[in-house]
Amino acid sequence: MSQIKTNIEFVNEEIKKTLNKCERNDDVTLIAVSKTVGVEQINEALDSGIENLGENKVQEVEKKHPNVSKKAVWHLIGTLQTNKVKYIIKTIDLIHSLDRMPLAKEIDKRAKENDLVMDCLIQVNISLEDSKHGLLAEDVMAFVKEVSLNYNNIRIVGLMGMAPFEAEPEQTRPYFKKLKSLFDELSSLALENVEMKYLSMGMTNDYKIAIEEGSNMIRVGTGIFGERNYV
Repeated sequence: MSQIKTNIEFVNEEIKKTLNKCERNDDVTLIAVSKTVGVEQINEALDSGIENLGENKVQEVEKKHPNVSKKAVWHLIGTLQTNKVKYIIKTIDLIHSLDRMPLAKEIDKRAKENDLVMDCLIQVNISLEDSKHGLLAEDVMAFVKEVSLNYNNIRIVGLMGMAPFEAEPEQTRPYFKKLKSLFDELSSLALENVEMKYLSMGMTNDYKIAIEEGSNMIRVGTGIFGERNYV
C-alpha cells in the first residue's frame, strides 16, 4: 500500500474515533490540501478515496485541474486576489477565503457573467495574528448581512478559520470554540443566500481538537502528502 493511501486511511480512522468520542453522528469532510503537490500524487490520493482537493493559489488550480484523473470537489483555501477571480470562477466549487467587500463584488460579478451562484465561506481571523487574513469576529455579522443584501450570486455556506500553530494542539481549543460560537450565532439568522452548513477549521496538527469543537470540514496537507518545501 502506498504511503499516501496509508495516510488517508489513518486520518479517516482518526476522524471516526474523534466523532465517536464526541458522540457526534454527522460527517466531517476531509479536504486534501494539495498545494505544491504534483498531479501524480493528487491522482494517487483520488484513487485512494479522496474526493475534496484544497489549493492555495489560483495558478496551481489552473495547472492541475485539467490533469487530474477523477472528478473532484475543488476548494480555494488561500487568499484570493480580486483580479484572479475570473480564472477560477467556473473551476472552484467552494471559496474558503471571502473576507472583504471588493472581493465579494468581484465574485458576484463573475458568477453572474457565468450564470452561476458561487458558494463561499467567510474567513475569520480567530487568532488575531497579523500574518493571517480574515475578518475580525465582531465584523462578520455586518459583513454577512451586507453580502446577503447586495450580492445575489454569492451563497454564504459557512465559516473558515485557522488557529495559531501550537506545539500542543490542546492550546488551539479556545480559538475553535470562538469560531463555533460565531457559527451558531449566524445559523440562527434568516438571510437570503446564507446557510451555515460548513465550519472549516482544523489542519494536520489540530484537526482532532477542531472536530471536538464542532468542525465538519478539515484541511489536511502534511498528514496526507508528507512534509513539503513551500519555497
